[in-house]
Amino acid sequence: MSHHLSTSVPQPLQNRIFVANKPIFVSSNSFLHRLKKKYKVKKGGFSGTLDPFACGTLIVAFGQYSKLFQFLQKTPKTYRAVIWLGVQSDSYDIENVTSIDIVEKIKDKNSIKEVLNIFMGAIEYTPPKYSAKKINGMRAYELARSGEEFEIKKSIMNISDIKFISYSHPFITFEASVSEGSYIRSLAQLICDKLGVIGTLSYLERLNEGKFIYEDEKALNPIEALGMPIIGYSGSREWFFDGKRLDISYFDCRDDGEYIVVFDDFFSIIQIQNEEVDYILNKVLL
Repeated sequence: MSHHLSTSVPQPLQNRIFVANKPIFVSSNSFLHRLKKKYKVKKGGFSGTLDPFACGTLIVAFGQYSKLFQFLQKTPKTYRAVIWLGVQSDSYDIENVTSIDIVEKIKDKNSIKEVLNIFMGAIEYTPPKYSAKKINGMRAYELARSGEEFEIKKSIMNISDIKFISYSHPFITFEASVSEGSYIRSLAQLICDKLGVIGTLSYLERLNEGKFIYEDEKALNPIEALGMPIIGYSGSREWFFDGKRLDISYFDCRDDGEYIVVFDDFFSIIQIQNEEVDYILNKVLL
């Protein structure tokens, strides 16, 4: 059964999930506030914070659909990034530039391609001090802005694809597909180190999060967005309304896993484990 949601502007508090395109130099929270005002809703959220300096794909949900973020397949995330050679910055982007120098052109463009190809697979890196990483309960960027000295532990990012786009001195453009929680600003620093140059990101755009791309904020079908298997159910729909215990005999599959049960006007997410059925979300309106 196919469920299509209207792409018209919803009424207040209507459930909606869509992909927005965050502009540069706006925080993700400020952008969400704009969207809630535009669509006349009070409850909403987003998944995968973008730095104010970054732009691009941001998955946004209103109403009950904010509960769906944890189930979405949002990786790999693909970014287009531009490194500005000769620029130093405390935040590894153009928000906290400390110096700008004219540097020599890289003579061999192929050397850039060769360096990029090194960064495939699992890469150890240090997250930027100007980041949302938590240090003793505080955000790293809060500590950095207050001038406190602190260390950030190294992390691992998985790079599934990286490609050279262009080099127009002093700008190197590349694209990278990475795992959740990766910092392209840190990747850019590793690239600069291998090239033996100084540089920082002057542009960063998220092109997609998994299968999610920007398409004029059109409302997504939540069932399709979740991409989970749909399980047949022959029992009473009222059991889901009341949160009653569900018997495995009413379902057409007994395999362990997470499933969607679809009704005409709502759906539920359940988990089967050792032939026991548990609710994850018992009623989400369509």
